[in-house]
Amino acid sequence: MAKETGKKLIAQNKKARHEYTILDTYECGLVLTGTEVKSLREGRANLVDGYAYVQGHEAWIDNIFIPEYTQGTWTNHSARRKRKLLLHRMEIHKIEAKTKETGHTLVPLSLYFKDGRVKLELALAVGKKLHDKRQTLREKQDRRETDRAVAAVRRRQQG
Repeated sequence: MAKETGKKLIAQNKKARHEYTILDTYECGLVLTGTEVKSLREGRANLVDGYAYVQGHEAWIDNIFIPEYTQGTWTNHSARRKRKLLLHRMEIHKIEAKTKETGHTLVPLSLYFKDGRVKLELALAVGKKLHDKRQTLREKQDRRETDRAVAAVRRRQQG
């Protein structure tokens, strides 16, 4: 059997980039059972309600939804169990120090396969206020309008 290479996206948390200001990102592995990996290979997962924390010098992620494997038997996993994150010790210490600051939290951004292994992109983030959300929406809308205007000018020049 040939070894997998490349990156295949399983799930993405688009809501996190809207709700939080991302300060730093980390790529980490997950401790999973066999049925969880099989369920992820089918491309089913949800990160929206997930959050991560450091407890006892170990990183954990809780409340991410990986549905039960349909062909699983009594060895099937529970869908919303807490899972251990695989990070270097120094990264865990750095994350632990940052999350003790007020307003800082750990949110999952994306879940993907990288060279056949499940990886999670974890973000150290600060929650946005309502006016910050409005500002980012306004910037996004302005960027979209300028892109459209530039594209229209290019079309006129070609035609």
